[in-house]
Amino acid sequence: MKLLAVETSTDACSAALFIDGQIEEQFALAPREHTKLILPMIDQLMASAELKPQQLDAIAVSRGPGSFTGVRIAGGVVQGIAMGADLPVVPVSTLAAIAQGYFNQNSDAEVAFTAMDARMDEIFWGCFQRNGLGLAELIGDEAVTPAAEVIFPDLSGFGVGSGWGVYPEILNQRLAERVLGVESEIWPHAACIAQLGAYGFANGLAVAVEQAMPVYLRDKVAKKQSER
Repeated sequence: MKLLAVETSTDACSAALFIDGQIEEQFALAPREHTKLILPMIDQLMASAELKPQQLDAIAVSRGPGSFTGVRIAGGVVQGIAMGADLPVVPVSTLAAIAQGYFNQNSDAEVAFTAMDARMDEIFWGCFQRNGLGLAELIGDEAVTPAAEVIFPDLSGFGVGSGWGVYPEILNQRLAERVLGVESEIWPHAACIAQLGAYGFANGLAVAVEQAMPVYLRDKVAKKQSER
């Protein structure tokens, strides 16, 4: 299987190439530079592997939640490549990619309480459990919510993602003694999008490019002063 992955939903920007289980990645933490970086990253990966887009089986994309602009950048890049090469697309949750990155680095972690700062006094939130293949699997639903209102399963796990750096006390109080540890400085990586995307492609989760819709979770990207 040959799969390209793109991730631009946060301040981090990355692309990865999955070839028969091996993953190569280009990654940079570069706020507001995604439009300059992402296409050269993709070009370098494809050139190094001596591949053309038509030789890929699919493209995996970080479909959100995340920065409104960042999610749109990834979607636009993937749409252009997929349409030009007639490729299916595998949408992958940004929150799942963060959880997957943590699972990859911590073999003892089984549950990740994943939180991303969503601004406007809210977080993007999702709970993930490591499945039998070592992959992040969503428990319940993803949501955008104030930190004090997150819903979580009756499990213990690790707090992961930028939301834990912004609202550590509120989240720790909310989850009481369920939190086994916290890692807030962890970013979504295209390598994890590729890892989850390859599994999704193998299990029939790829869709036509026009059906690969972004997930913002929040209906409004801005609120009036009276609504804050």
